[in-house]
Amino acid sequence: MSETVTVDVVLPCLNEAEALPWVLARIPEGWRALVVDNGSTDGSAELARSLGATVVSESRRGFGAACHAGLLAAEADVVCFCDCDASLDPGLLAGFVAEVAAGGADLVLGRRRPQGRGAWPAHARAGNLALARLLRRRTGLRLRDLGPMRAARRADLLALDLSDRRSGYPLQMVVRAADAGWRIREVNVPYLPRSGKSKVTGTWRGTWQAVRDMSRVLAEPAGGPAGDGRTAGRAGAGASSGGAR
Repeated sequence: MSETVTVDVVLPCLNEAEALPWVLARIPEGWRALVVDNGSTDGSAELARSLGATVVSESRRGFGAACHAGLLAAEADVVCFCDCDASLDPGLLAGFVAEVAAGGADLVLGRRRPQGRGAWPAHARAGNLALARLLRRRTGLRLRDLGPMRAARRADLLALDLSDRRSGYPLQMVVRAADAGWRIREVNVPYLPRSGKSKVTGTWRGTWQAVRDMSRVLAEPAGGPAGDGRTAGRAGAGASSGGAR
């Protein structure tokens, strides 16, 4: 039987007022939504507060900067991450948390499965595929996606000492978790057409800038901050796939 855990959901946010009502309405009851406002000019922060979310301000622009500010503000046993653009249903994170709480995995990742035209542009898929191959070469993990939807224990995430503050943050989390011997599980999740234009992968230029950020992460030597013994006791690293939650 799994333990009862508290959960915070980190939602990096830059001008997502259109999507926020849909996203916040799907946060499971009893969980705390941490909307990290990364300089929005459309009233996202005010709207999030009015909808009951806790708003964290992060003035330094960057996806990683927003995610890490949310992690530092989190207080729950388990921390989840999810995009705030209505492309992913945060309600599906309940299955991720159950897996972590039951001890079946240390990090659960969502493998995006596009639903409808325009959900995942060709250039974004190409960049993701290239990075998945590089990740396998670097760590041996056979992941098929490096998506933003994920869950792990807060204390363990902090011990990874993540340093990237741009597009490489999600990848750095996986690389350092693998180096630390975490059990990493990948499950299918529906990927919907996002609300508004992506700040990272909306263009070829943005996509390949993200690829460059992530390539620097992959160049990190193994056995860095994540491998210094602070997460000792993990099982050997590995990845498996499963059905959608």
